[in-house]
Amino acid sequence: MPAVVKRLLWLLGAPLALLVLQWGLSALLLDGPIRQGPYYYQILILAGINIVLAVSLNLTNGITGQFSIGHAGFFAVGAYVAASVSFYGGPALRSALAFLPPLGQDTGVLLAALLAAAIATALAGLLVGIPSLRLRGDYLAIVTLGFGEIIRVLILNIDAVGGARGFGGIPKLSNFFWVYLLVFAVIATVRNLVRSSYGRAFLAIRENEIAAQAMGIDVTRHKVLAFVIGAVFAGMAGCLFGHFTMYLHTNSFTFVKSFEIIIMVSIGGLGSIEGAVLGAVLLTILPEAFRGFEGMRMVIYSLALILIMIFRPQGLLGTASLFGGRGKRKAKP
Repeated sequence: MPAVVKRLLWLLGAPLALLVLQWGLSALLLDGPIRQGPYYYQILILAGINIVLAVSLNLTNGITGQFSIGHAGFFAVGAYVAASVSFYGGPALRSALAFLPPLGQDTGVLLAALLAAAIATALAGLLVGIPSLRLRGDYLAIVTLGFGEIIRVLILNIDAVGGARGFGGIPKLSNFFWVYLLVFAVIATVRNLVRSSYGRAFLAIRENEIAAQAMGIDVTRHKVLAFVIGAVFAGMAGCLFGHFTMYLHTNSFTFVKSFEIIIMVSIGGLGSIEGAVLGAVLLTILPEAFRGFEGMRMVIYSLALILIMIFRPQGLLGTASLFGGRGKRKAKP
C-alpha cells in the first residue's frame, strides 16, 4: 500500500479510534462502580491531575535542578484560558461542528480549550523563564513565587472570568479518559525527553551548571525549554481541572498549591518520574484517608509527611526508575 494512502488512513482512523475509545470508557465508567461512587471518582480524577502537575514540575525541579515554586500560576493560566474558550467560544465551535454527534462536538471544544491552554502557558513560561532562569536557587524561587501571586491577583480583578466571585458555568467536558490520556502523555514525554540528548543536558545542568556550560551546553536555553514544557503540561492539567469541577476560584491556585506540588515531588523522590506519580497519589489520598479523625486530620497528615521526610529524606522511591528514566545519581569522587 502506498505511503500516502497509509498516512491518509491513519489521519482519518486516529480521530475515529479516539472517539470510539472515549465513548467506550465513558459508558463503562458511567454505568460502572465508579459512577455509583462519585466521591471515589472525584478522588481518581484529582489524583490524575496531581500526577500531571507533579511529573511536569519534576522535569524542572528534579531533573533540571531548578527551584521553581510558581507551578500553581501556570495551572491557573491554563484553567482560566481554557474555561474562557469553552464558555465564550463554545457555542460558535459547536455550530461549526454541527455535522458531528454531541460527543464529537464536546471533543472538539475540549481540544480547542486544551490547545489554547497549552499556547497561553507556553507564552507565560517563556515570559517568566527567559529573564528569570539566568538566576539560581533562592532568587529563582522568589521570582516564580511572585509570578504565581501576580497571576492570582490579576484574575481576581478580571470580571470576565468572575473575579473574586469565581468562574462558573464551565461545561463539564473532562472525564477519566482525558485526564489519564494526559497522564500517559506527560509520563511518556518526560521519560523520552530524559533519555534523549536534551535529557542528558538537563542532568548535566543539574549536577554542575558551570561544568555543563564549559562542555558547550547552552544552559539558559535548556533551562527555559524544561521550564516551558513543564508549564505547558501544568496548563493542560488546569484545563481538565476546570472542565471537571465546572467552577474555578483563585483559592485553588494560591502559593499553597505550589508547595503541595513540590511536596509531591519531594516525597516520591526528586528526579524520579515514578516517585512523582507515587507522591501525587499519596498526597491526594492521605487527607481523605484521615477524614475520619475530624479535627486532628490535618495534624496527622502533617505528622505523616514529617515522618516520611525524616526516615526517607531521599523520597519514598529515591532514584528507582520503572519507566526507564534516569534518576538522580551521586557524583563519583
